[in-house]
Amino acid sequence: MTSREDLKVEACRVIDARRQEIVDLGETILRNPETGFNENNTADLIAVRLQGLGVEPERGLAITGVKGRRECGGPGPTLAILGELDALVVPDHPHADPRTGAAHACGHNAQVAGMVGAAMGLLSAAVLPELGGSLVFFAVPAEEMIDVDGRMRRKAHNELEFLSGKAELIRLGHFDDVDLAMMFHTKTDTLASHVARSSNGAVIKKIRFIGKAAHAGGSPQKGINALNAANLAMTAIAYQRETFYDDDTIRIHPIITRGGDAVSVVPAEVTLETFIRGKTLEGILDANRKVDNALRGAAMAVGASVEITTVPGYLPQTNNEAMARLWGDNAEELFGSGQFALGTEHRTSSTDFGDLAHIMPAVQPYVAGAAGGGHTNGYLLVDHDSVYVKSAKLLAMTAIDLLHDGAGAARRILREDTPRMTKQEYLDYQRKLDATEVFEPDSR
Repeated sequence: MTSREDLKVEACRVIDARRQEIVDLGETILRNPETGFNENNTADLIAVRLQGLGVEPERGLAITGVKGRRECGGPGPTLAILGELDALVVPDHPHADPRTGAAHACGHNAQVAGMVGAAMGLLSAAVLPELGGSLVFFAVPAEEMIDVDGRMRRKAHNELEFLSGKAELIRLGHFDDVDLAMMFHTKTDTLASHVARSSNGAVIKKIRFIGKAAHAGGSPQKGINALNAANLAMTAIAYQRETFYDDDTIRIHPIITRGGDAVSVVPAEVTLETFIRGKTLEGILDANRKVDNALRGAAMAVGASVEITTVPGYLPQTNNEAMARLWGDNAEELFGSGQFALGTEHRTSSTDFGDLAHIMPAVQPYVAGAAGGGHTNGYLLVDHDSVYVKSAKLLAMTAIDLLHDGAGAARRILREDTPRMTKQEYLDYQRKLDATEVFEPDSR
């Protein structure tokens, strides 16, 4: 049996030999961004690249997902290496699509290129037969929770049930044959790599206040001002902030998406959208209840009606520590001693990777090499060796650690890890949360 160290050397040698292909793939995706559930061209590109590596992928999973599977040399669990296909909408980003405003302002193009680069190393004839179990290379759609209205229209047409890619893939059973999952995210930092302790989950709220139109100058007393109700609701939500536990890291950030139709007309319909983010499911649900109370109270105060739609978003993320330590050892080998940190940070942003981490051991490390603020026009991948090539090596090296020697490390993690939810419990939680309520102020 070839040693782990020799297999890592061989995988990294292959990745180095194909360095320019990996970089070019990431830069091609950067220049052709597509938003969630619309990543058709990116999916085509990844499918062709996997086919070129001898993998015949499944296509059209949760609309645009691409999944390729290869058996290793012996039996064992299945490890999935993921990359996210979608971009954000940042119209003033230097690499934005001029038609759609889509832009890779979060580094997903590096994830997908790194996943393909890892496949290049792991599928080497000198590496794959020495591993146990199976490898899945999975390009997944729609991690960014944008265009909620468009996704809800897809849901109304039975194209989707859940609005994020991994949630929909879980529902459809495309992770049923996966035991462990791994991906990385780019970051702006001086430390080469780290794994956060955890990150916030979120639910999504779509809110519609319904009032009564009237001439705003001539007879405003005959109207019911839905904008006043919306402003009162946002004030009431703000006054709830001191009721949240600090440890729950609650974040609520509403925006008005429609404020009225004409300045001379009392606004009869006003819409809001917000996320409710938190560290724990209990904290999120508590905050959600308080937001609903604020919305109902504002409607009652003004005499408007309110339609409250709650949509499942992301579950809070935690990382498997054993997987994180394997990654960290490899990061220090590539970047140098002291260039990795484990478990020092809770992130108040959210990702649907947390959904996956609730049902299986999973890890999402961060790799430096970006500059600028995430989700802004300044976010750029400036160190191509780090975000494309070394990230591919880290994925491959960590996969070798997990699946070498009959997949002993992966089997041990599965024995010791207890998922927070079964798949059915996960689906039941999401479906119970999904609801629409219409509150009429005179109905109580």
